[in-house]
Amino acid sequence: MRLSRYFLPTLKDNPAEAQIASHRLMLRAGLIRQEAAGIYAWLPLGLRVLKNIERIVREELDRAGAIELLMPTLQLADLWRESGRYEAYGPEMLRIRDRHKREMLYGPTNEEMVTGIFRAGVSSWRDLPRNLYQIQWKFRDEQRPRFGVMRGREFLMKDGYSFDLDEAGARRSYQRMFVAYLRTFARLGVKAIPMRAETGPIGGDLSHEFIVLAETGESEVYCDRGVLDLPVPDADVDYDGDLEPVIREWTTRYAATSDVHDPVRYEAEVPEPRRLRTRGIEVGQIFYFGTKYSEAMRAQVTMPDGSARALHGGSYGIGVSRLVGAIVQACHDEAGIVWPDAVAPFDVGLLDVKPGDPATAAACAELRAKLEARGIGVLHDDTDARAGAKFANMDLIGLPWQIAVGPRGLANGMAELKRRCSGERSELPIEAVVARLVDASTERNRHE
Repeated sequence: MRLSRYFLPTLKDNPAEAQIASHRLMLRAGLIRQEAAGIYAWLPLGLRVLKNIERIVREELDRAGAIELLMPTLQLADLWRESGRYEAYGPEMLRIRDRHKREMLYGPTNEEMVTGIFRAGVSSWRDLPRNLYQIQWKFRDEQRPRFGVMRGREFLMKDGYSFDLDEAGARRSYQRMFVAYLRTFARLGVKAIPMRAETGPIGGDLSHEFIVLAETGESEVYCDRGVLDLPVPDADVDYDGDLEPVIREWTTRYAATSDVHDPVRYEAEVPEPRRLRTRGIEVGQIFYFGTKYSEAMRAQVTMPDGSARALHGGSYGIGVSRLVGAIVQACHDEAGIVWPDAVAPFDVGLLDVKPGDPATAAACAELRAKLEARGIGVLHDDTDARAGAKFANMDLIGLPWQIAVGPRGLANGMAELKRRCSGERSELPIEAVVARLVDASTERNRHE
């Protein structure tokens, strides 16, 4: 992609309304634009990051046996009255009436709707277990939207729902999602720690939040530092096998949000040198809520003896749009964003440092074509901006690699390659630059 033909409205100065680094950088780097309080337009660069996160989320959920569907954003109030949550949910729910005076709502979550869909489509115990998920825009009317996409009113979310015959089966489904979440966040390039948490309006008595540690996070958290070094399961993890050892390893060490923090237990279980009290950003949460919805909504299956049994359920959320903010908050420096390779909007920023020079223009065009032919995404800065401005802009948007092509190096067949995360620079023959980037792409794909 040539920058001269792209839409990338970057800002030189920090926006006054942005209080934290991720919000400032997402606005400055041209990822988003605020349209109303807590509501953002996703500009082309930000949308590419969203799509990369969606792709990884889908790959890991599909690997774990979940099945994707898509439900409407608008829901009938009657469904929520069946579960008893319509009046109880609170002012965060956006309630509306259509032209026929039917009461509706803009869905903040989908437990009721998916339960209605499942009870209409499944009647036998033979059809269980099942796990359905979607990636969909949602709305919660936050009283004080802030911190950009981290506390917005409209947001993109992955919400999934499991259906099982009994508690034992439901807990196995919960374990599958626990492991799938560990893998998902690791692939996204962030360390998300599962922590015991309140169930809130979802209900149930078992829940874990996945928290990215950050001093500017909204949640106060307490954990054993040892949990930071635990290994994430490999891609070949057997989701149909015994996941209990993985779950036990990740849940034995103390890790809890402030809502469920037990100071006495914490001090008894965690030696002073290993105690970590900090803040974090919630990027996902999983719940087991038993028969809360199936009993209220009469979602049942017929057993071999002809009896009816209510379904045991769980729900599993990942904040896709919130993750963009969390990643930026965790991965930035004074110059700008430092994208993890897996989610970066482009792999490489290619800079023509001598605009108007036919030789550098031709070399850049050829280099871009070679890289794109190997599946490597390139943002080619072919504008007439000064070299210093080009370098600053590339550091701001944070692409994993930068290639600078200028007349002096080109005379010797060389280009400068920079790794954004480390700042390491190397002057290499142009063909070696291509080989290095192809090798890096191949290695990343191999680990996925």
